[in-house]
Amino acid sequence: MMTSRLTARLALALSIAIVGCAGAQPPKDDLALGRTSRQEILQRLGSPYREDTVTKNGKQLKTMTYAFATTGGTPVRAGVSATRGQGFYFFDDKLAGYDFSSSWKEDQTDFDGAKVPQIKKGVTTRDEVLRLIGRPGGKYGYPLISDPNAQADVYLYAESSGSPFNVKFYQKHLVVTYDNRGVVSNVEYQEIGQK
Repeated sequence: MMTSRLTARLALALSIAIVGCAGAQPPKDDLALGRTSRQEILQRLGSPYREDTVTKNGKQLKTMTYAFATTGGTPVRAGVSATRGQGFYFFDDKLAGYDFSSSWKEDQTDFDGAKVPQIKKGVTTRDEVLRLIGRPGGKYGYPLISDPNAQADVYLYAESSGSPFNVKFYQKHLVVTYDNRGVVSNVEYQEIGQK
């Protein structure tokens, strides 16, 4: 359910970005799970494109979605629309997670999904995942993940291609949760749509 809402949210955000929605750039890496408030994000970025609620692990979260676009951007590859999207998830008004997706060449978030099976629960370390997959574009904490004492790195890539009347969407979403030793405790991967 979370992934289908995320997919729908990204599809709408990308649709708006395709037709030229302009916005501020996404925030830097100064987001703190459990500390950054919803109000702080609103002060930095203004009103979101969309707000929703989602239930995860029996807890209700508020979500905010931002679409960032500038005309004339260079896409990650020919035929793809250059778009960026940022999602924020709040539990008790504090940041429970965030994710970022970009099909811009300069900050693209694409990753090799074929490498995901190499990530082994109880064996692979965070450093090994970083070398294998690259730098994550987001983080999830509880209740986006089931363990209240863990955090997860989030890899998200979404792209759209085609004409305005025949848009194709594609998305990859990888969530890698680590235990307190920095060893993988869970891996969730989903690929949706077509390139």
